[in-house]
Amino acid sequence: MSEEIDFVKMYTGELAEVLKALPEEKFVEINATLQEARKMGKQVFVIGNGGSAAAASHMVCDFSKNTREAGKNRMRAICLNDNIPSVMAYANDEGYDVIFSEQLMALGRPGDILIAISGSGNSANILKAIETARKMQIKIIGLTGFKGGKMKDLTDICLVVPSDSMEMIEDVHLIINHILAGLLRGAVMYGK
Repeated sequence: MSEEIDFVKMYTGELAEVLKALPEEKFVEINATLQEARKMGKQVFVIGNGGSAAAASHMVCDFSKNTREAGKNRMRAICLNDNIPSVMAYANDEGYDVIFSEQLMALGRPGDILIAISGSGNSANILKAIETARKMQIKIIGLTGFKGGKMKDLTDICLVVPSDSMEMIEDVHLIINHILAGLLRGAVMYGK
């Protein structure tokens, strides 16, 4: 076998092991929280940096579009890292650490939900947003990796991807998104 094939087999094998080790009960807990938010018409805010920003955008797309169901409220989801002018204005004028917390203060209300995605669990702007959400009585769901970082102890529900590879953590965050969207649809696959 070639070195390239060996790498592919190693990567996919390790990824499969990480997926098997995910705490399934956390999905049930997160789903219950999101279903209640949907029922009550609460806003779901999603945030992330870098690859986690892409995952946050993808999650909002899936939650908004792929969870529509006759007779049920639509998910009210918004990705705060997608508002580039606001992100840049806050970063330039007040500092990168407030780019999410300032938007949350303007848009959030008690009972809303914040989904914070951070591979390390230690991003300063994510932690600041979590602190702001706590003060605003916004429920906090965290998606992280490694050992959970500081975020693990600051969230109401934290799903830690049991991996030390940022790439695999980011892969699994996308899979978590798809599982949650499927649960929000009533535990069915999209398009089936």
